[in-house]
Amino acid sequence: METPMVGGRVRAHPRATTLLLAVVGYAAVVGVFAVPSVQALFPELSLGQVNLLAHAIAVVNTLAVTSLAAGWYWIRNDEVSKHAHAMLSAFVLILLFLGMYLPKVAGGGTKEFVLDSAYGWVPLWEWVYPAYLAMLAIHILLSILAMPLVLYAVVLGLTHTPEELRTQTPHRTVGRVAAGTWILSLALGVVTYLLLNHVYAYEFVAA
Repeated sequence: METPMVGGRVRAHPRATTLLLAVVGYAAVVGVFAVPSVQALFPELSLGQVNLLAHAIAVVNTLAVTSLAAGWYWIRNDEVSKHAHAMLSAFVLILLFLGMYLPKVAGGGTKEFVLDSAYGWVPLWEWVYPAYLAMLAIHILLSILAMPLVLYAVVLGLTHTPEELRTQTPHRTVGRVAAGTWILSLALGVVTYLLLNHVYAYEFVAA
């Protein structure tokens, strides 16, 4: 991308744009968790619908991790155009994730981990549940921390040329931290999904 895709006020004020987008994102997530009037905007979901969204989210997150890893590889090999397209693809996938995650949380209830399994080979050690909770907590914390970093890296990438990104912005430093945090968060999300939905058992509590 030899010319910026976005200009105007967004280019002139990338930090303010990032802050605005981050506030909107945080507000949407907090709203579906804790604000009844926001939750009421979404339909109630059955367990089957919750499972369908969970499976789709896991696929989207896996594709996002793949795209991020490819983007990281390409920028290390100075393939800037491929890197930019990979990172934009990952960002679009995360927007798709949000489009499924918000209604799932607002109207789908919760699935609580149960230390049991339909498979005899699966270990039922007592530390498995705390380990699951720890991975889930790290996943959530990293996703919270990654959001503004990811947004800032994307805003800079959309509003500056490759040369400007290298010489006039902190895109390289911010992008490295954002991508690493993002990849780890998404990977842990996929792992906890597999443990909850396919390896161990769960109890469904309707919204």
